[in-house]
Amino acid sequence: MSVNNEALNKPTLEEVDVKKSFLYIGNSLAKTKKCLSLYKESFIARNIHAAKEFLADENNIADQPHLIILDVSYNSQELSTFISWIKEHFKTHIPVIYNESALQPQQIKDLKNLRLIDDIVKIENYCNRLHEKAKFLKKANAFIHPPLKADEIHSGLNSFNLNISSRYFIKRMIDIVLSSIAIIFFMPLFIVIAIAIKLESKGKGPIFYASFRAGRGFKIFKFYKFRTMVPDADQKLNKLAELNMYESNDNEITAFFKVMNDPRITKVGSFLRNSSLDELPQFFNVLKGDMSIVGNRPLPLYEAASLTTDEWAERFMAPAGITGLWQISKRGKENMSTEERIALDIQYARNHSLKDDLIIMLKTPTALIQKSNV
Repeated sequence: MSVNNEALNKPTLEEVDVKKSFLYIGNSLAKTKKCLSLYKESFIARNIHAAKEFLADENNIADQPHLIILDVSYNSQELSTFISWIKEHFKTHIPVIYNESALQPQQIKDLKNLRLIDDIVKIENYCNRLHEKAKFLKKANAFIHPPLKADEIHSGLNSFNLNISSRYFIKRMIDIVLSSIAIIFFMPLFIVIAIAIKLESKGKGPIFYASFRAGRGFKIFKFYKFRTMVPDADQKLNKLAELNMYESNDNEITAFFKVMNDPRITKVGSFLRNSSLDELPQFFNVLKGDMSIVGNRPLPLYEAASLTTDEWAERFMAPAGITGLWQISKRGKENMSTEERIALDIQYARNHSLKDDLIIMLKTPTALIQKSNV
């Protein structure tokens, strides 16, 4: 593909399995070029000026890009002009994200206040999932009203992109206080559980289980639990697919995976799960800001990937949480369908408030003890 002196270079294609187009604007290609090479249509511009020239030339790209990635030095005036230009030249919304690695802490704060772009992420965390992030942001735009002035913001959904409304500020303060208290209070129990896990597995395997999960805004983060399964549990997952309690004989979408009496669960793990003590390390996730005390459960990436289209994406509009509407309504029940669970998630995303969070927290203790091994 030929362009003028500010040339755009198409990365070498390694695995062409997703027909999506991405436009990367920047020069830091050490990590990002490999990410973009996984997709059929990926283009690189050295700066915003070159990107505008490229996008203005209809001969360069058959359709508008599905995602624009900014990885350049931050200039609020240049960015504002570029975003306005995009909105004028394209009929449908093009998600724009900024690479967090290219920004200083104050610049991240400024971007959130300006509300010009859709999200700020570490691009290297999304190498294989840029298309899912793009799909979510595209769908999320349909749920969000145009940017509002600060004194007009009254809904968490309206302020989803990057802005933190007063309600979310209060929620965050509550999260910090409660998670800090919980970590200090449960520290002796942390030690006891760690010893029990090590003794049962004869020193093999880690104490904590860490996996990447997708939370609010399809943000990917490392999620912590006490290990409740045998050390090689992930390798045995495919063998248990037919036992999935969410599986349907009617070609129903099965985004979740849960097995009754999962043989991979250890004796200590079974106790931790049934008492919900395996969830205690997530207070560290709350303290870090990845999660909230109350919200929708953060999903494993293989589950989250199937929920970024149609109405399903709306469940990611709510914060990720330790407990939530699903836990107090359906947790531990065997006859729960995928639709029921997502309906509860979407209900919380649309209607949650600080009052609702308080009610959920008060009801959580009675929902902690499960009757079924799921």
